[in-house]
Amino acid sequence: MTKRTGCRGWRWKALWWHHFFLLWTTIDGQTRYSIPEELEQGSMVGNLAKDLGLGVSDIYDRKLRVASEAGKQYFSVDAGKGELVVNDRIDREALCGQSASCVLPLQVVLENPLQLHRIEVEIKDVNDNAPSFRKSDHVIEIAESTVVGAHFPLESAEDADVGSNGLKTYTLSRDECFSVKVKEIENGRKIPELVLNKSLDREKKAIHHLFLTAVDGGNPVKSGTSKITVKVLDINDNRPLFENKLYKIAVKENSANGSFVISTKATDIDEGPNGEIEYSLGIHTPPSVLSVFQVDDVTGDIFLKKQLDHETQASYRIDISAKDKGLPRMEGHCSVQVDVLDVNDNAPEIVLTSKPTSVPEDARSGTVVALISVRDLDSGDNGKVALKLSKHFPFALKPSFSNNYALVTSGPLDRERFSEYNIEITATDSGSPPLSSKKVIPVSITDVNDNPPVFTQPSYNVYLKENGVPGSILYSVSASDPDSGGNAKISYSILDSKVQDVSVSSYVYMNSDNGSIYSMHSFDYEKLKVLQIQVQAKDQGSPSLSSNATVHVFILDQNDNAPSVIYPSSAAQGSLSHQRMPRSVKAGHLVTKVTAVDADSGHNAWISYKLAEATDASLFTVNRYTGEVRTKRAASEQDDSSQRLLIEVKDDGEPVQSATVTVSILLEDGLHEPVLDLRQKAAEPSKRNGRIALYLIVSLASVSVLSLVTFVILAVKCIRSSRSSGSCCVRRSDCDDHKKPNRNLQLQLNTDGPIKYVEVLGGDMLSQSQSFRSCMSPMSEYSDFTLIKPSSTTDFKEVISVLDASLPDSTWTFESQQVSRG
Repeated sequence: MTKRTGCRGWRWKALWWHHFFLLWTTIDGQTRYSIPEELEQGSMVGNLAKDLGLGVSDIYDRKLRVASEAGKQYFSVDAGKGELVVNDRIDREALCGQSASCVLPLQVVLENPLQLHRIEVEIKDVNDNAPSFRKSDHVIEIAESTVVGAHFPLESAEDADVGSNGLKTYTLSRDECFSVKVKEIENGRKIPELVLNKSLDREKKAIHHLFLTAVDGGNPVKSGTSKITVKVLDINDNRPLFENKLYKIAVKENSANGSFVISTKATDIDEGPNGEIEYSLGIHTPPSVLSVFQVDDVTGDIFLKKQLDHETQASYRIDISAKDKGLPRMEGHCSVQVDVLDVNDNAPEIVLTSKPTSVPEDARSGTVVALISVRDLDSGDNGKVALKLSKHFPFALKPSFSNNYALVTSGPLDRERFSEYNIEITATDSGSPPLSSKKVIPVSITDVNDNPPVFTQPSYNVYLKENGVPGSILYSVSASDPDSGGNAKISYSILDSKVQDVSVSSYVYMNSDNGSIYSMHSFDYEKLKVLQIQVQAKDQGSPSLSSNATVHVFILDQNDNAPSVIYPSSAAQGSLSHQRMPRSVKAGHLVTKVTAVDADSGHNAWISYKLAEATDASLFTVNRYTGEVRTKRAASEQDDSSQRLLIEVKDDGEPVQSATVTVSILLEDGLHEPVLDLRQKAAEPSKRNGRIALYLIVSLASVSVLSLVTFVILAVKCIRSSRSSGSCCVRRSDCDDHKKPNRNLQLQLNTDGPIKYVEVLGGDMLSQSQSFRSCMSPMSEYSDFTLIKPSSTTDFKEVISVLDASLPDSTWTFESQQVSRG
């Protein structure tokens, strides 16, 4: 038996360079390298980056790694050079045994994006093992009567190397009686046989000492030697003979221990002890067979000692010996070939080649999530595996090669519905019955900013009392975003708009974090009734998304304005109002009329009149609703010629606001009523004024007719709508005043106690409206149309000058003209 020489290292290096330059190949699109075994650690296998079309920077950036299906990591990648290098000692014999081909499949995994490359490294055999025998000494007993040409099987040597480096032949030391013959059996195994070349003569030579040498075909040649001692025995001239030289049987791998395998039978034509046969396993039976099989020494039946495993060893070759009991003992031999039938006893195994990556929810269909492979240790149909995914998952398996698959997206993803998927993959083989296994792969879905913030409602109505404290909170809006992280973080803002030609930001400001709206100053209902605010909620995604909502702030009136007297005009300007009255008037005579307005609205603007003080309270009375000052009785000579009246004007608010006006009335004798004077003057014929009077009459008649028609139409519409509502509103979308386009005119008929009035509102929702009111009191002798609430831009001096005429006729004429203009 030879030993390994010291020159082994440099020879391996020489062989490695030879293989590196000559044996690099690409098979079916797969990269393949060939290297000799036993290379030193760090030796280069090939330039992996170059062969895969990668740059050296890609190795680090794309996290290139090499996975071995053999379990042990024999190779690694030099990140600086992109070379595949040896990472550990490679012993071909330990990896592949006696297999003619030894290939290590490797999987090269790249990320960003995920890619899988399959490469193969063929391990070439090096003549690093010498042939060896299990026993260094072997004794053979041969009867001296054995005929020339008889063959005696010898123990075969074992050589872990394969191919040309494996066992080649045997040689025998020189002896005139014996020679060696090499017999090759079906699996290519070489078995030496000792051949008797010359008849033996025990009396001349009882023992022959021979040396059997096994030689391999490597360079340099290695060999091993076994000593054979041949003892020459006296005659037992017939040896047992088996019915068959070779027995074949197939046994299922799941056969129980102690199961019967096959029966062998030999016969010996001798009689007595020379014909009695004893069976046993051959002396050259390897331990792998001895541990599995046993033979009955009497019957020759073979039984199992332990469970078979097709995946460990698919076939056994058993040498059976049959010896008689003569002297010398003679033996016969046969071989039994046991083929192990595969049983579907291994479930498929799902292996994650790469860890699953997180997937953005807007990933396109076909995006690679993970790389997986499947294997089954069984063979044939038992080793064919099919993979299946649950149908309700938006993922699919895309086959690549050799039981490798890519897990890819197959449909739209929505993180807001499912932020993580636990994908269950079932692997089922084609055996009978089929075996299966399952593996759950968790896949996280990352958020994409695909949802804008949503307000709790599209618009908000806020009711705010006027004269509030500046800086107080008006309202808090709220929005939600189903996204996560920064995509769900919301900031609030007010969109710039104009309110009465002033930016809305001058009125309110907004907390960007919580959506609270605060007032910049107190609000005055008389200046601003409705404030419309456009608010926006925007997330912090990229690109950011937003949505808008409208906040209507309705200012509620408070009774913060006292009534203002607009007639008599002198009283409105702060001085005493002087009126004249003839002593001849009767009871019910209209002396004057006090008219006041209140800048508030609703009940806060309802005005009542009251005579607070008077020189003679029995002479005058004031109408509570119209402010008309009339005589309660006829004046007498005893009454003072100068009468002073203090009239109090109050609103209906809480608390009550009031104002007073002082009217001085002078009683004069011989003074006629202004109406009679006017009629007398109008009756005097005058050529100069005749034509003008005609024009005035025609104009007055036209205006009266137009007003009458207008009120008739309004009355009809109000009667129709009053069945379902207590008020009647007529709105028109245009305006006769071309200076103010797109204004609405609204007339509303209301009934409240003894007051009957029509409000005429002009203007849009956000502008200051103009209001006119017609009061028709059953306590008044005349129905007037009085400007009660002018717009905020109306000049009060103009109103006072218009209302200076105290007579009812003139008042009606003015108010009718105002309506016709409106």
